[in-house]
Amino acid sequence: MMDIIIMGTFGLIIYIGARLIMKEPILPWKEKKDIGETKFSAKKEKKNKHNIPLDQEPNVFEDFFHDVKEINNHMIRYKDNKFVLLAEVEPVNYFLLSQEEQEAIDVTFERWLAQTNYHFQFYLQNRYIDLSEPIEEMRKNMIESEDLHDNAIEYGKSMVDELTKWQQISPRYETKRYLVFTYQVKVNAITADDKEELEEKIVDKAFSELYRRFNTAKSQLRKARMNVQLLTSEGISEVLYHAFNRRKAVKNRFKDIGLQEMLAVYVTADQDDTRIELVKEGIDLEFSKEEEKQKEQAS
Repeated sequence: MMDIIIMGTFGLIIYIGARLIMKEPILPWKEKKDIGETKFSAKKEKKNKHNIPLDQEPNVFEDFFHDVKEINNHMIRYKDNKFVLLAEVEPVNYFLLSQEEQEAIDVTFERWLAQTNYHFQFYLQNRYIDLSEPIEEMRKNMIESEDLHDNAIEYGKSMVDELTKWQQISPRYETKRYLVFTYQVKVNAITADDKEELEEKIVDKAFSELYRRFNTAKSQLRKARMNVQLLTSEGISEVLYHAFNRRKAVKNRFKDIGLQEMLAVYVTADQDDTRIELVKEGIDLEFSKEEEKQKEQAS
């Protein structure tokens, strides 16, 4: 009896080993599982998950502008009456200065940071250096010049062509530096007789406060040899255009968009008074619908 049990045990071990080597289920009524195919599919799915095209722009445009009301009066206005003002900072060539000059800049910058008790941010943006305008200016001056030798003109044409090719083959980028000031107006603290007066007071209060902060930064950083310039509404639009169109901005320049009058609110063709009034009524209707929608959401 013991011999039968031992022989049966050895037979079971040999059977299990053979099924494992053949990658078959131990129990015959179980379905076969293709392990290799499962691993390959999972690996392929994981690879496709992280395969993002290089030309795909980040989907942050709608996320950024979903609560923006308008860009006007040199400010970005949000729906909760938060205003943002941008100022461009021209840097100083710090490492070409002497030790004493560097220490003076450090002290001035640290003093300004210590005296600041409100919210602001630093924003750095890399932009493609466009040499098309200087190249066109060189070509224009060369053609209009009357005292240049033929050899000089030929040399100038070859140099302009080489600059154009060099710009296309080896693009260069520069860093733009900005100060971002933020202020939120408390509407409950403002008294007004009607809605139009309330809107005017909200904008005036926001701009006066943000402009005061801008002037403080400008006067303090001027001592550190850094010039600060206020960005207009068009300047803010240009910053946003380069932020959301980093690749397209190389060919579709923001200056060309302005020259083609694509930034105009209304069409520039001659229109009669009836047409203008209809357009204004349509705009007022859209604003009223937006306000009613906000009231419904608030309630």
